Amino acid sequence: MGVSVIAVYRPKPGMQGALDAEMVGHVPLLRRLGLATAMPSTVLRAGDGSILEHFEWVDHAAIETAHSHPEVLAMWERFGECCDFATLADLPNASTMFAEFEYVDSY
Repeated sequence: MGVSVIAVYRPKPGMQGALDAEMVGHVPLLRRLGLATAMPSTVLRAGDGSILEHFEWVDHAAIETAHSHPEVLAMWERFGECCDFATLADLPNASTMFAEFEYVDSY
């Protein structure tokens, strides 16, 4: 069983399109490198425009490997150009029961 995570990305002004483009290749790259499982990722949009991504790492060692893999680091750099990394607690609606999000896609 893998490690299921939810990542939150807040697009920088004018960078929503660039973030959307990065999202398409994010988990497929991790899978190609053997770091993410085949479980489909789910991408949602919060009311403030933040993107939530649920996906599954292979294990904790895969997470550690990602932090030193050149392809992953390059991808994260591109993410950093178009968004800020946030937490679930940063989302305005995260404290509501049955928080609502817009479905965007699965990869």
